[in-house]
Amino acid sequence: MKNVGLIFLLVLAVFKSNAQIKPDAALTAVIERQLTTSTVLLNFPKAVTRFYREGSFMPAFVGKASNQEAKWKAMLLIDCVLQYGLSPTDYHPKELMYDKLHAIFETPDKISDEQKARFDIMLTDAMVTMINYLHYGRLNPNYGQSVLDNGLGLPFNAEKELRTILSQPDFTVGILAVQPRSKTYADLQYKMRQLKGLYEGDCYNIPEETVRKVAINMERLRWAELDDNVAYVQINIPSFKLNYHLPEADREFKVIVGSPSHPTPVLQSSIIYFTTAPEWKVPHNIFTKEILPKAIKNPAYLEQNDLTIYNSIGAIENPDRQTLLQIQKAPKEYFVNQASGCDNALGLLVFRFKNIYSVYLHDTPEKSLFNQARRDMSHGCIRVENPGELAALLLKNDQQEKQIGLLKRSIANEKRRNFVLTNPLPIKITYLTCQIIDGELVNYDDIYELDRGLEMALYNVSDALTLR
Repeated sequence: MKNVGLIFLLVLAVFKSNAQIKPDAALTAVIERQLTTSTVLLNFPKAVTRFYREGSFMPAFVGKASNQEAKWKAMLLIDCVLQYGLSPTDYHPKELMYDKLHAIFETPDKISDEQKARFDIMLTDAMVTMINYLHYGRLNPNYGQSVLDNGLGLPFNAEKELRTILSQPDFTVGILAVQPRSKTYADLQYKMRQLKGLYEGDCYNIPEETVRKVAINMERLRWAELDDNVAYVQINIPSFKLNYHLPEADREFKVIVGSPSHPTPVLQSSIIYFTTAPEWKVPHNIFTKEILPKAIKNPAYLEQNDLTIYNSIGAIENPDRQTLLQIQKAPKEYFVNQASGCDNALGLLVFRFKNIYSVYLHDTPEKSLFNQARRDMSHGCIRVENPGELAALLLKNDQQEKQIGLLKRSIANEKRRNFVLTNPLPIKITYLTCQIIDGELVNYDDIYELDRGLEMALYNVSDALTLR
């Protein structure tokens, strides 16, 4: 009898289990078919398919076993995308409507599994899209749409993050937590929430160009991957400032950046080492376009500036005008070095970090230039005021404080020496044309005129409103 009773209980449990999962099981089959037959147009079709495959194609939002609060919070997030500098058109506005969702749950017998599956897939795609755009940005030059959709070797994976968020108690908090972890971004995001939420709702007259200005700089900050939990150096080109960020404090330095004809590139790398009293291997375009013409006009120019021309054999000592004219005919066979010293174009310190543009951070003998308000006047490299102070801070926070004395002596004696960081320090060169400072929105000159192009691409318009 005990065995009969046990069998009865097992059969009853199986029956109840099947009864509970049967509605979702039918929906699961439709979701799998719709995804495999490509009957829906998605922003991230491969990522969404991977998401459902990982969960055996079970519905994420409209199934009986789904997180019952997530669907409504997801819809509310879509309603608020303007507050995050995003565009509602990217989130299937004609498909994801509240009346459809209400009908699915209030009159489920009148809604086909085809409609339920389509809504679930669309809402999943909208959330994958939001996670990607909040984290990477919509137009990230390194992580474009196809790269994110293929999902190979990504440092952050949207569909995996969504599955984790669905299991958390607060769906909204989980989604918004994927945004950049920097105060610079958080301040702009708060300003955008005011512009497109609080102020707009209170009938303030908010200029659309201000909204777009904030949005395009939030987009750039998503590319920059700033994380205030770690130390980094940020150079913001339009503000002509270097910020050495430490979790407990920031230090700011003035910088000189590239002119509009020789722009400093936006990039991410790590400072590996710095050198005192460096020699300068002159970039070839500067050699051919500037130094060589000046030397032909005045052969003493090379000696006066500690410049030496080299060929494949070695140094050419004190070349006369005729020799220089011959060099001008085949300049690719030659290069120029400038000896170390206080008059060296690199000054007495250069900070090295890997990048394809061959730019670096360095000292300069022209200290008076830091007194100018607008400082876009280099050939692309970045000159920093008080580089010795910056170098000492790098050593201190790399647990090499004992080396600071040697650093100071090497600078004072103009002695060449490399100082290698035990932990390479992230460096971020950004192009932000606005920031929040002391609670106020501060605009910088768009010195390279990049705002207009990004605005037109981000808003899909043929005219731009942002001010130069």
